[in-house]
Formats: sequence, C-alpha cells, structure tokens
Amino acid sequence: MKKSQISRSFMILIVSVIFSIPSVVKAQTFPIVSQTALINVHGTSNVHDWDMKPTKVVGELGLNSAKQISAIAIKIEVKSLKSGNGIMDGKTYDAFDYKKNPYIVFLLTDASQTKLTENDTEITLTGNLTLHGQTKKISIKAIGKITKSGDYQLKGSVPLKMTDYKMKPPVAMLGTMKTGDAVTVKFDVTFKG
Repeated sequence: MKKSQISRSFMILIVSVIFSIPSVVKAQTFPIVSQTALINVHGTSNVHDWDMKPTKVVGELGLNSAKQISAIAIKIEVKSLKSGNGIMDGKTYDAFDYKKNPYIVFLLTDASQTKLTENDTEITLTGNLTLHGQTKKISIKAIGKITKSGDYQLKGSVPLKMTDYKMKPPVAMLGTMKTGDAVTVKFDVTFKG
C-alpha cells in the first residue's frame, strides 16, 4: 500500500470515528447546519474571476467546559462544488481527481482563542486539510461566537494554492482559459447548539 493510500485511509478512519461517536468530544458537540453554511471558493483566471459553493457539507464542532473550541471536523463532497457553469464544474472535479478523492476534509488539531468583545472571540484554527489526496497543516483566522439561540457561529477566510496539494489549476477552451493557482475560501457557518 502506498504512503498516500495509507494516509487517506487513516484520514477516513478518523473522520468516521468523529462523525459516528459523539463522545469523542467530551464536552458539548454542535453539528453543522448545512442548509445555511455559506462557503465560497473564490479564484481568478486570465478571462474572469470565478466562485464555487458546495451544496453538501457535514461537520461537527466541540466546545470544552470553558466554551472554547476543542474539536472541529468538516467534510465537503467535491462533486457538490457548483459555480453555475457546468464546464467549469467538470474541469474542477477533474482537477480534484474526484473519483479517487471524493471529499475535502478539515480536522482541527489546535485552537488558540482570544476574547475580543463580550460576544466575539478571535480564533486561530490549526489543523489538517486534505484536498486531492494530499494532507497539509494549515492555520485559519476566524471569529467565533455563541449566538443568542445557543448556536456557534464561525466566520473567516483562508488563502490556499492548488499546487500545494499537487493539483493542476484547471484550463478550458483548448488551454486559452487558465485559472490562477491561488484561491480564497471564505466561510460563515453555524453549528447547532
């Protein structure tokens, strides 16, 4: 078995455990409200900027007894990424090699948190992001808060490069349209308390 296959199998096992055993996070767990999860992948090309949004997102957030984030697991189905342009979507799925790598996965390893106001907390989320079968450690700056209804809202953005995950930026129209390597992922997600 290749190292990448072992790594991917290990990531799938971890995600399965997190999603199937609620007691993994000893304190309070919040499932993601997928219907209202706003996640936008913004990129550029030599023709125009583009945006894609996933329609299938699952995940869970854990808070410890001090109401600080202690765990996050997010899983996005690659084929749920939609731009409104079927050709662009197809080229993106090909870039992910989606049959071998059907999911984008983020697993938190550490969260450092600083209280900004009574309600808002600045958080640096450090964890492992898996794209295209490649796992890299990343840090994401975010603002988190517990809402009046008891839900947990998390907003932020993170810049990424496709080539860092051994992805080839998509091209179309016989190579005359080329996407840029850099993308920015913006998110505003709510976890149900």
